[in-house]
Amino acid sequence: MNTDNTIRLADAGHGTSEFDDHGASNDALGIRTLPYNIEAEKALLGAIITDNRAFERVSEFLQSEHFAIPEHGRIFETCRTLIDRGQMANNVSLAPMFGQDEGLVSAGGTNYLAELVGSAVTIINSGEYGRIIYDLHLKRELIHLGEDIVNNAFDPGVEVTATQQIEGAEQYLYDLATEGNYEGGFQDFQKSVLDALRMAETAHKRDGALAGVTTGLADLDALLGGLHKSDLLILAGRPSMGKTALATNIAYNAAYSHFMSGGEEGAVVGFFSLEMSSEQLAARILSEQVQISSDKMRKGLLSNDEFMKLATISNEINRMPMFIDDTPALSISAIRTRARRLKRKHNLGMIVVDYLQLISANPGSRDNGRVQEVSEITRGLKTLAKELEVPVIALSQLSRAVEQRDNKRPMLSDLRESGSIEQDADVVMFIYREEYYLERDMPQQRMDEKVDHFAGKQERWESRMEDVKNTAEVIVAKQRHGPIDTVRLAFIGEFTRFADLETHHGGFDGGHD
Repeated sequence: MNTDNTIRLADAGHGTSEFDDHGASNDALGIRTLPYNIEAEKALLGAIITDNRAFERVSEFLQSEHFAIPEHGRIFETCRTLIDRGQMANNVSLAPMFGQDEGLVSAGGTNYLAELVGSAVTIINSGEYGRIIYDLHLKRELIHLGEDIVNNAFDPGVEVTATQQIEGAEQYLYDLATEGNYEGGFQDFQKSVLDALRMAETAHKRDGALAGVTTGLADLDALLGGLHKSDLLILAGRPSMGKTALATNIAYNAAYSHFMSGGEEGAVVGFFSLEMSSEQLAARILSEQVQISSDKMRKGLLSNDEFMKLATISNEINRMPMFIDDTPALSISAIRTRARRLKRKHNLGMIVVDYLQLISANPGSRDNGRVQEVSEITRGLKTLAKELEVPVIALSQLSRAVEQRDNKRPMLSDLRESGSIEQDADVVMFIYREEYYLERDMPQQRMDEKVDHFAGKQERWESRMEDVKNTAEVIVAKQRHGPIDTVRLAFIGEFTRFADLETHHGGFDGGHD
């Protein structure tokens, strides 16, 4: 028996697949054979050879490896090569191949070419025959996957854990489902226009406020139009700038808006916290909403009144549709699997990943360097946003190059592994707090410095500190659908709270003050 499950043309031509050494069909021995349809393959190839326009109906999704009969795959690939060159793939141009290919020679050579032409279907039916061939290919791949899963699970020498094996299998299934999807392609322009009109109608019904998911920050919403489905948004900054705090504020505001509007606005939020535990993240949200220092909460320094306030508000905010996964070092395939599950169960509407550089490579992926890994991760996040039709916010670290400049406002080139991140992102935002750098640049009087000269420096420093105290900038450096600009926000570090500048005393509408 052929152990690699290859279906031989000579055997397939007799309407069976593999035969054992005794010449008996495997089916007769109770062994199931791989699914394939020899007649469909011959009919499609005959249609292409008869009229090359049939190739156009299958070329987008069908590949040579999808044919069960290897010789048929080689014929199909030869037809593709000739057609791509602008040549005709017909009896004349294909005849030399049937005289030289050993498998085709044993099947009858040019006589088999005539048999294919005699099996031809019409152009109209060629697309359907292509889909049959592709569907059977998927079934064979599923069988191989099942065998691999069983064999790997039995193998005591396999070093990957069961969870990693599951994630690898899920990644393979996802790739299999999307690699040659024939349901994509062009759609009628009328449908595209209607989709765009519906988006504009949504914004119009909100009095022009926004069409996407709210961030809870009016100025940022005005610039972005909210967070749009299928968009990958990168929020980047140096350590201690407040990336996690801003992402947490936005996530909570979106969930709060969804809860208060009965699901009409905002979003159900999935938060992948690869750096902080779910408890730490929840403590930040409590601190921001109750306006009590998380440091006091952690050290048990709350008064009785503060604790009662904390308990009361925690009972309110725990109803928000926000889900936290704090599993460390998740792979992009694991994130995809868990996000899909949340989409099915709770209609997930937004994803936050904190942060991008902590996502690990997919199990089984080749070690091509960190830059290539990040490229795979950003492509995966963008694909996830499109697949689930939700905005994905991914936090990212900036390189140390920022610290070497006098002007420490970040730029696109400061992104670590910036090429793929900048390319795949629909929006790139930087968070910058000048107060952070000024605090560390407080003037110190030198031994030989005059008092009045130092006093002048001190006064200028205090003036600058007053201008930027409790503020932050969100620099939108790339926006695929709109302008770039800078939004100033209020930032109260004690409570890890961001708000619009003019309303920072009250915070996000509906918040707990």
